[in-house]
Amino acid sequence: MQDNIESMIDIRLANIKSFFSTNQTKSISFRLQQLRNLKEAILKFQPKLEQALWEDLHKSPEEAYLTEISIVLGEIDNHIRHLKKWSRPKKVLTPIHLLPSSSRITYEPLGIALIIAPWNYPFQLLFNPLVGAISAGCCAVLKPSPDSSKTATVMEEIITSTFPADYITLIQGRREVNTLLLQKQYDVIFFTGSPALGKIVMKAASEHLTPVVLELGGKSPCIVDHDANIQVAAKRIAWGKMINAGQTCIAPDYLLVHENVKDDLLNLIDKNIREMYGEDIKKSRFYPRIVSDRAIQRLLKLLEKGTIYTGGDYDINEKYISPTIIDNITPSDPVMQEEIFGPILPVMTFNNINEVIKYINDNEKPLAFYYFGTNSNGKDILLKTTSGGGCINDTLMHIANHHLPFGGVGNSGMGKYHGLGSFLAFSNSRAIVSTPTWIDLPLKYVPFKYFRLIKWIIG
Repeated sequence: MQDNIESMIDIRLANIKSFFSTNQTKSISFRLQQLRNLKEAILKFQPKLEQALWEDLHKSPEEAYLTEISIVLGEIDNHIRHLKKWSRPKKVLTPIHLLPSSSRITYEPLGIALIIAPWNYPFQLLFNPLVGAISAGCCAVLKPSPDSSKTATVMEEIITSTFPADYITLIQGRREVNTLLLQKQYDVIFFTGSPALGKIVMKAASEHLTPVVLELGGKSPCIVDHDANIQVAAKRIAWGKMINAGQTCIAPDYLLVHENVKDDLLNLIDKNIREMYGEDIKKSRFYPRIVSDRAIQRLLKLLEKGTIYTGGDYDINEKYISPTIIDNITPSDPVMQEEIFGPILPVMTFNNINEVIKYINDNEKPLAFYYFGTNSNGKDILLKTTSGGGCINDTLMHIANHHLPFGGVGNSGMGKYHGLGSFLAFSNSRAIVSTPTWIDLPLKYVPFKYFRLIKWIIG
């Protein structure tokens, strides 16, 4: 069976490499047409996508559109609008000692891209990088997560009905298929998932010296200072944490709150959760489910330490865990040792912001960073810490601006995408110097007769 799968992968890769060698994808008009075709297909399949996301994760059509479909459609529109400008060769200055040469940067597709997506935003996190691959002129092999199988099936329908298999192909399968795919050679690998799996991908890529974009995760802090607008902070934290039942790589992972405002803040977060999802949250059509039994069991173990402030209810059969706030947490507790990826918000208290800065800097660099307080204090804390991205007085919203690059740093990833960042992620920025032949200055040639002059010119 495994031999058959590997043979299928080899055949598809050979066909894709053959198609890429025809140079069709280097045409800007070709790329633009493929982007238009993709948008048309997404709109056609939108009802099926929404139904699949409901069945996989209990995402409402509203949440599916806002957090998945609209983001991809917006990305496509942005690339269609700007691709000609982005792909145009860029003239750059030529230093005096290289004159009369001219210099420019050209952008060419890296080639064959392998894109591996996770299950939590199965459509957005597969198709958003695909937009960048198409825009840059690459061919692509797509690997969706089997844990969101209904959505993976619809995505395969979209791809097979829109693109030739020797241009863009989608391959289904579980971890063993990922292993087989990663043994092959590509020109770029784009992976979204956990840091642990990111290391496996990077190790496999190193065998062929393949460049990687790793969109990982980690423990993204959310800080609420003593001078924050507590009403607004509570609402935005509740929303950012509970979207997709906390199964979001940039969700506020844990809360660091000033002791003077903690009680009021926790009360307001609880209040806002109930206002959004109702008193019987389990019955809310807007509250998603945990992806698998394995994920539920992992999350339940994180509830064993600390004091449950609110929530803590679960139903394994329905893959349901209620929004849960855990107070009296210490850095050594299990919930602080790994990315939570669920509707659990641990709380730690501080009275001096320097404690917060030290704690964050002593741990792995996070994917996102959230601060609630004055704008000036927020800028100061951002200056003293690092993260892939973040917000002052909000959560998640930096991902919604396609003019901003999105990605991690250190343990939370490498490489950026969205908008121009996506185009560049799948492109080779090629440096070109063009030198005329009507003059051939002897300065550079051995035996360097004019070395003093050269040294003076170069400075």
